[in-house]
Amino acid sequence: MFEATFAAEMAKRIGSTVEVGTDNNLIEGILSTVTVDLVLVIEVDNGYDNLKQYVSVDAINYTRFPAAA
Repeated sequence: MFEATFAAEMAKRIGSTVEVGTDNNLIEGILSTVTVDLVLVIEVDNGYDNLKQYVSVDAINYTRFPAAA
């Protein structure tokens, strides 16, 4: 019901650090791409490796944008 509004709000924050919580996972990384159906978060490991995590908008329980220290 709110997926389109949620995706539009997330799209405004592309490039930001994000935490995405689902029923089974907590994904932390950089918000890369947002569509009405999917969110792409790139997890950076050690500054060298990165892992692309595609998450269905329907599966997201919450998002958090940590404040910069």
